[in-house]
Amino acid sequence: MGLSSFFKNLFGSTKESATELANDAENTFEHVKEAAAPYIEKAETLAEETIDKVKEVSEPIIEKAVDYANQAKETVIEYADKASETITDVIESIKEATSETTDDTKRLVSETVFDTSEAAVEETDKE
Repeated sequence: MGLSSFFKNLFGSTKESATELANDAENTFEHVKEAAAPYIEKAETLAEETIDKVKEVSEPIIEKAVDYANQAKETVIEYADKASETITDVIESIKEATSETTDDTKRLVSETVFDTSEAAVEETDKE
């Protein structure tokens, strides 16, 4: 029976050691958690302050970007109107030039067309 009591003592003391280690680990974890709490709060505060500063600094930059975008939009609209007017002028100019050319062509055609019936009459009179 010496062997069985040996194993009982061995496993019994191991069980007690494991329980003690678990308790120690739990206590250590609680201490670490308590010790880290102020640092966690400081980190949260720092993060919030940093976010607020970034917002504060970026706000004027965003406003300037919006202003520049609006100015660019106005400039584009202004030049678009001018371009539209110029294109309209060019189209009118082309229409006028085309109209003048068409009128000249009609005049040339009417000057070169001759009445063939009169020539035939003159030739019959000569005979």
